[in-house]
Amino acid sequence: MLHLMSLTLSASRIVRTRVVEGSDEVALFVNRSGRAAISARGREALLAPGDGVLISCTDAMVYDRLSHGELLSIRVPRSVLSPVVVGIDDAIMRPIPRHSETLKLLTYYAGTLIDGNALAASFLRNLAVNHLHDLIALTLGATRNATGATSAEGLRASRLRAAKAYIVENSSRHDLSVGAVADHLGVTPRYLQRLLEADRTTFSAFLLGQRLTRAYRMLCDLQFYSRPIGIIAYDVGFGDLSYFNRCFRRRYGVTPTDIREACAK
Repeated sequence: MLHLMSLTLSASRIVRTRVVEGSDEVALFVNRSGRAAISARGREALLAPGDGVLISCTDAMVYDRLSHGELLSIRVPRSVLSPVVVGIDDAIMRPIPRHSETLKLLTYYAGTLIDGNALAASFLRNLAVNHLHDLIALTLGATRNATGATSAEGLRASRLRAAKAYIVENSSRHDLSVGAVADHLGVTPRYLQRLLEADRTTFSAFLLGQRLTRAYRMLCDLQFYSRPIGIIAYDVGFGDLSYFNRCFRRRYGVTPTDIREACAK
């Protein structure tokens, strides 16, 4: 079970004075942008962009939105985390700094799930929920025994998804490299290459596929009909028109001009 929500808020104050009886849920708040402060249990956590904090859904709380920004909320049952997180009550209201690698990965992974509507299919939803549980446990500090289990599956799968999402978002960049993607994720280029190889692809092959797919869509879109094919090739990330034509024909069995003419009929 998991509740995932992203909110964009203006400067405001939210006060929760009533406690939800019988609830055993905790929520991880990640301040994605702007500044915020949370007060509960006699403590206050000031959140800069990227910082996180765990709260209990049974506590009275004051949430101050100090400036316009975005909040990510991930709510899970305490019973899911208690077996794998040492002293979960001690983690409540303890700020998690933005430079935490697992928090950054958790934030990015959760964002791709929301933006990409990846939770629509039930089998993907169950898989993603398990990955998020693993990442939350690692962010809070899983026990030594649990860390091996969560790292083995959830961390790798989350990093792979985050890597692919970043490549898709930036596929038109002519300077995009395996090193640039690895730097963004905070891993080594070799580690990223192994992730992709385990998924039966390579960085070059995945990037090429994304660029060709985008070119195909543009060629079939009438709003780009007057744009020269060479410009489309450049826009999606190719620097050489002959190479683009060869790759396009190898993948689709026809030329870019053939696709454009067929879609225009």
